[in-house]
Amino acid sequence: MFSIFSGLIVFPIHLTLQMMSLAFWALCITSLGLIKLVLPFSFVTKPLNVILNSMMCAFGFCSVTLIKCMNKVELDYVIEGELSKKEWYLIVANHLSWLDIILLTDFSVGKIPAPKFFLKKELIWLPFVGLGAWALDMPFMQRYNKAFLLKNPHLEGKDIETTKKSCEKFRQLPTTVINFVEGNRFTPEKQKLRQSPFENLLPPKAGGIAFTLATMGELFTSVLDITIMYPDTQGSPMISMLSGRLNKVVMRINVHPVTDEIVGDYFNDDEFKQGFQSWLNSVWQNKDKLITHLKETG
Repeated sequence: MFSIFSGLIVFPIHLTLQMMSLAFWALCITSLGLIKLVLPFSFVTKPLNVILNSMMCAFGFCSVTLIKCMNKVELDYVIEGELSKKEWYLIVANHLSWLDIILLTDFSVGKIPAPKFFLKKELIWLPFVGLGAWALDMPFMQRYNKAFLLKNPHLEGKDIETTKKSCEKFRQLPTTVINFVEGNRFTPEKQKLRQSPFENLLPPKAGGIAFTLATMGELFTSVLDITIMYPDTQGSPMISMLSGRLNKVVMRINVHPVTDEIVGDYFNDDEFKQGFQSWLNSVWQNKDKLITHLKETG
């Protein structure tokens, strides 16, 4: 009872503080984004992008600092491999909560370049988040199902075209591109609906990540395979965090080299496509086993 009562007190206070931090950094970032829009010259945009990336990391740091103040939380992070702020990285991670984004942003501070996320197009209308992401040159993806494309064939490939244009911007500065390859946040209901062969994950979608590698493969130093868990958390990790009931965050980071095996023409080379899907499925199988092992060992 006391835990529920204290959570009711902590929740509005913590939510207000997090929203104030989000609003402050989003307004700062959007203001600089508007300057880039008005003055789209490399001698203006390049230094502004450095500042914008620093602001993105500062937002993550401030948000996680608030989380630590409001929760008795343990951050259990283990990195297998070397990281650098001067390299380009592609992160493939499982997706459980909006909290993943905050934690991955904070994780990047001092270790790797500021992260860029692939976002659904509808999120551009999300207060503060949408315009801030736009200013940071994050790609907004419009995905079409097969039935829609049959009626509107002229739109086929538009999402890939958007990805390519966005990735070209990432060449200017060392960048970390994050792709939640499951496409959605994991829930038992979605797992059942999509008939996932994995115990703890949704099936990965290979197209977007394959195209990103094809577009920027020569720039990426490594693929970071990141596994996120919120052990001992009942229900939504975001709600638990805001209520002061987040006890532990587990993150396992494995650094994989970018090889010829995963850089190629996914959409026109059937042999490469099969090989890439096999590679991604093996990554997901290992991730699934890791999550099961961590659950069993506590």
